[in-house]
Amino acid sequence: MSNEKKIEKLLTRALLNNGNMEYALYEHELEEILDHMKKSMADDKDDYIFTVTENNGAVAMVLIEKSGELCINEQARERLQTNWPATYEENIKKFIPLFAHQLSMMDFPITGVKVEDK
Repeated sequence: MSNEKKIEKLLTRALLNNGNMEYALYEHELEEILDHMKKSMADDKDDYIFTVTENNGAVAMVLIEKSGELCINEQARERLQTNWPATYEENIKKFIPLFAHQLSMMDFPITGVKVEDK
């Protein structure tokens, strides 16, 4: 199995099957890019921004709200599920292969989201 496919499997477990995420991995890999994510969110006028990472079988996730509120790991997944009540599973299934590809290339898949007014 390719590294990309292994990452896809791990992301599926964490994001679609409510698998555990590792706080230590968040601290090790994601905490240091928070300022970059906040700047990107402000530059692009996003309502929130999130990313995931994988390392040695562990997964971590962070989501930053426009308010500056930080959601880490399971809390980030829950916030995304709240933000996308009807489309979470469909969206994540589309994102996982893209995220896995970026992660296999040693790049964080940072995703900014704009909320459309209804």
